[in-house]
Amino acid sequence: MRGIVWLDREVEDKNPEGAGLPPIKISGDTSGFTYTNKQGHRSAIRISRIVSETLRLGLKDVRWFVMGDDDTVFITDNLVRVLRKYDHTQYYYIGSLSESHLQNIFFSYGMAYGGGGFAISYPLALALSKMQDRCIQRYPGLYGSDDRMQACMAELGVPLTKELGFHQYDVYGNLFGLLAAHPVVPLVTMHHLDVVEPIFPNVTRIQALQRLFIPVKLDSAGIIQQSICYDKSKSWTISVSWGFAVQIFRGVFSPREMEMPSRTFLNWYRRADYTAYAFNTRPVSRNPCQKPFVYYLSKVRFNATTNSTISEYVQHRTPHPHCKWKMANPSNLYKVEVHKKPDPHLWDRSPRRNCCRIMESKRKGTMVIDVGLCKEGEISEI
Repeated sequence: MRGIVWLDREVEDKNPEGAGLPPIKISGDTSGFTYTNKQGHRSAIRISRIVSETLRLGLKDVRWFVMGDDDTVFITDNLVRVLRKYDHTQYYYIGSLSESHLQNIFFSYGMAYGGGGFAISYPLALALSKMQDRCIQRYPGLYGSDDRMQACMAELGVPLTKELGFHQYDVYGNLFGLLAAHPVVPLVTMHHLDVVEPIFPNVTRIQALQRLFIPVKLDSAGIIQQSICYDKSKSWTISVSWGFAVQIFRGVFSPREMEMPSRTFLNWYRRADYTAYAFNTRPVSRNPCQKPFVYYLSKVRFNATTNSTISEYVQHRTPHPHCKWKMANPSNLYKVEVHKKPDPHLWDRSPRRNCCRIMESKRKGTMVIDVGLCKEGEISEI
């Protein structure tokens, strides 16, 4: 895997050779192209040509060209897992949509959003490079680079192959609801992390990402994958988003509810409108007894003896409203310990959520959970 940073002009080079950082390239002159969109910026033309410019560098043994923005985070192992499903000798244009229904209406439901990242197979990139400049001239009124790319894909007759692990994250606020109920696909990218709140509380955005990448290094295939189980003795619902957070709810919530993201975020137009999303969501409960107790990842390690990871999640201390339900209260549960064997071949099988099981705990104030492949006949039920 090789990377290149494309810029519009020369900058002071603070990337000495041997530093392990991608080389810097300067995009070609695009002043000869017409740009007429009054809401956008003509840099979109430059950005849309980067795949073609990269191909013309003549790099050897290239199968895929993958593009993202300067605020796109890639889980590279999962990117490879997704791309190896496809025949790189054929024409493929792979990515995903916006979370915003309105954005998809304004731009396209058939477009890979650039911030979420997209991949183009080598033969398709070669075909694109031969016609892209002519194509771009036909669409001076388009807004961005990704809609120009999609317009050229349409002329080539190549549809978008959607992979839900590419995330544009056209939202504001807290990503918690989206990350805690990730679809059953590998996490490939995250975008707009400079716009939303840090994914872990009380730390900077960079510190939050550094924390997330600790479990990524141990089990990238399983990062933020959701498991749903129940503590029958206490009538609790538990949702594990491995490597990120654990939630404990009083009462029984069905898996059908739990796999829908809770609306901890606002849409791209800053409205709390549940019809504005291109996927199902559920409201944040107003019932004081149904507010979840949230435990964020604090540390994780690999146990070579048991060949498993042990991740610890600490309760996020926020005020909880008084609950009149006569059932066990999770407030005195300070820590959740999750045991999980790394599973690099998770996505080589048909997609299915992992199962979780409540284990016996010898420590007061600690819940122990085992996460792994579902056993024969095992399902998420109370």
